[in-house]
Order: sequence, then C-alpha cells, then structure tokens
Amino acid sequence: MTDRTASQMLEDDPRDAPLERPVVCIQGLGFVGAAMAVAVADARSDSGDPCFDVVGIDLPTPEGRAKVEAIGAGRLPVTASDERLTAALSAAHRRRNLIATTDERAYERASVTVVDVPVDVIYDDGRPTAALEGLRGAIRTLGTHMPAGSLVIVETTVPPGTTEKLVLPELADALAERGLAPDAIHVAYSYERVMPGASYLDSIVNMPRTYAGHTAAAADACEAFLSKLIRVDLHPLVRLASTTACETAKVLENSYRATLIALMDEWGRFAEAIGVDLFDVIDTIRRRPTHSNMSRPGFGVGGYCLTKDPLFAAIAAQELHERPDLSFPLSTLAVQVNRDMPLATLQKLEAVLPSGLEGASILLMGVSYRQDVADTRSSPSETLVREARRRGARVQCHDPLVRYWNELEMPVLREPPSPAGFDAVVFAVPHKAYRELDIASWLGGARPAVVDSFDVLSTAQRSELAEVGCNVQSIGRGRRP
Repeated sequence: MTDRTASQMLEDDPRDAPLERPVVCIQGLGFVGAAMAVAVADARSDSGDPCFDVVGIDLPTPEGRAKVEAIGAGRLPVTASDERLTAALSAAHRRRNLIATTDERAYERASVTVVDVPVDVIYDDGRPTAALEGLRGAIRTLGTHMPAGSLVIVETTVPPGTTEKLVLPELADALAERGLAPDAIHVAYSYERVMPGASYLDSIVNMPRTYAGHTAAAADACEAFLSKLIRVDLHPLVRLASTTACETAKVLENSYRATLIALMDEWGRFAEAIGVDLFDVIDTIRRRPTHSNMSRPGFGVGGYCLTKDPLFAAIAAQELHERPDLSFPLSTLAVQVNRDMPLATLQKLEAVLPSGLEGASILLMGVSYRQDVADTRSSPSETLVREARRRGARVQCHDPLVRYWNELEMPVLREPPSPAGFDAVVFAVPHKAYRELDIASWLGGARPAVVDSFDVLSTAQRSELAEVGCNVQSIGRGRRP
C-alpha cells in the first residue's frame, strides 16, 4: 500500500483508510493540534512499536485544506525550529500512522479524539466574552460520529465550567439523536502546555500534565491515554477532582504569568527613570530559590494564551456560573497593561528621533510573538506597527522565520536589511539570529538610533553600537546620570 493510495482512500472515505492500530483523532491542526498529532503518532509501546494510528482533522476551508495537505506530504502546517518534531513527523509519514483529512466521518473510527479547536475572546459592547460557537459545533460533530465507548479529551483553554456546562450537554444532544445515552462517550479535560520553539515536542511529551474526567471511568481512560504519550516516569500525571478544577488550573496558570509580566512593566519604567539596570536587579533576586523564575521587562505579551486567558475567569463567573458579583481586577488590568507595553518602545522612539515619529523611517526586527517561532498571533509588534503608522512613521519589518504577516497583510523581509536610510531600528524579538548578528558588518556606515525592547542584544552588541555613535536605548535599562 503506497502513501498515495492510503491518502486517496482517506480522502474518498476515511472509514476505508488502511489503519491498523487504535485510532486517535486530533480535532484542529493549528500550533497545538499539529504538534499533538505528531507526538501521538510518535508514542511507542514498551516493545518500541507505535501505539496509535493518528488522523488529523480540520475544517474544509482553504486554510484547513492547506494544513491537511501539508501533513499528507509529511510537512508541518506551521513553521517550527524543533528538529525533533520535524524528524518525528517524517518518521510517522514513512510509517503511515499519521494522516489527515477534512472529512468528519473519520471520527467514526476514533477510540480517542483530542479537541484542539480555538476559543477566542471577543468584545460585546466593550465587555469580553468567549466565542464558543466553534467549540460547540466541534463537539456536536464528535457526538454525531464517534463510537460508543470512545473518549473525548478537551485540550483547548476555556472558561472554567465549559466542559460541564457546554461540552457535556452538546455531546448529549448529539448522542440522543443517535439513540445513545448521554454517557455513551467518555469526556475528560487535560490542558496543554505547548511551547512552539526549540523544545516544541518536549513541551508535550516531557511536560507535567494535569487531567480530570467527568466520571471516574473517563478519568481512568484519559490517564491510560496520556501515560502512553507522556514520559510519566519523569513527569507523573496529576488528577484533579473535576473538569472545572482542571480548567481553572490552566486559566489561573496563565493569569499568574501574565500578571507577573505586567508587574515587570511598571518596574521597568521606574528603573529607566532613575538610572537602574533592572536586569541586574532581577538577576540578583533570582538567586533566592522562591524567586528563581522572576519575569523580566520586555516588549510586550503576544500569542494565543496570555493575551486573553486571564479574562476567562470573569467570563466564566458571569456567563457560566451566574456570579456577576465576582470580579477579577488584577487579571483584567494585567491584560490591558501587557497589551499597551509596546507603546513604551514607541515613546522611546519619539524621544530619540529629532522630529519624532512623523515622517520617520523605522526598521522593526522581529514580528512573531516570541523567539524562534513563526507565530504572529497577537504579536506586540503588531501594536507597535499600527500605532507608529498612525503617528506618521514608515515601518519596514524583518523576521528570520516569517515570510508573510497575515494580520497586517504584508510581506516580511527574510534577510536582515542594511540599516542605511533608517532613522531607527527596533529589536523586538530575541531571535537567535539577532544574538548572532555581526554588528560592525551589519551597520556599515549607518548610525541609526537603536532600541532594544526585549533584551534581544548582548551586552557586547549594545556596547559596540554605542561605541560607534548609535543612540542605544533599552527597555528596563536606565542610564545613570
């Protein structure tokens, strides 16, 4: 059986595809789902044999079909710098135990489906709410097709209480239409901690996991599945008492992180004002074991999680649990502070440019939301570019991993351009390529103002820029009088 024949059979009718092992479906092939599909396909038994046949499933949209085609060709549908992940995908492609489709009939063969569909935060008259219709439809699809006795594991970050108050009722309604009992399919919740980048695959298989089941049987089934996927000898699983408790753990985990990052923003402004290098201060504080993971000031928060997840608690309180009396001022404020952090870099630019931003030419180095990934969702660079343009600046962008910036509908330079002709350069993302930049060769005769917004450059690089006459500014580093 050739790969082409297997793929063609899957396309014609996924119920006929030549699969030999228990089937795991991954619902949604974005940054989490695509990596999860590879990780599950790479799971091995004690004898070294693959544990599962994996089917990645996405919507029959142009974007969804492109993801399916990529996996079918043995390519990741997202850009990744983790060689282990790409190697695992190539191996799964050769073994033919990872395929993809847009045909929802594939769920009829699933013993387990992992739900990785997005849940966004949208604003209704200024009030945040969760866009749950996509998840609602995804769950109904599973209830329509998955066999009795199978398991649904929701990985998507959701407002606490979503599994109990949305997933279970939607699933029950779909099962009832088939004449099946509400508990015919097991339901569990286990959130992901996926970190795109150099440790993409490890962030799944070598990362602690928390889970919960709607019933004891569901929890047991979830534990059995996760134990084949994760190195539980190194990272034991933790079972919580309810799916709502598990959902709360994810939202609180991300809210905690987002709040600490916001705290560092105000301390960064203070350090700059009084001539203190906050990075030196934080390094000495980190020597205390209880503060070893203390955040540092930076350019801003981006990506799909920290920019919205702290809002899920208030949404859950009001919309799922009928508790409008509960408020989350710190979490809400953290989201706003982090959203505005790129404006601090813009203020520095206005201060160092003789004529301000009007008519200025700016080179932005880095458009993804974090280092060494190509994900531009909610990137703080987007905030800076939009506002700089609104104030009359011209902005050109470079990123070693991003070719096209979907949110701004613009191409991105792949090779670092000469700074000649630019009034200022902003280093926004600590990509490895920037840390390895030969400053003298790159500068040539140019002497732009430089803002290091996220501890991107090394001390030696910043010193070299200053020594040749560039006006160098850094977020969180004040200049002594």
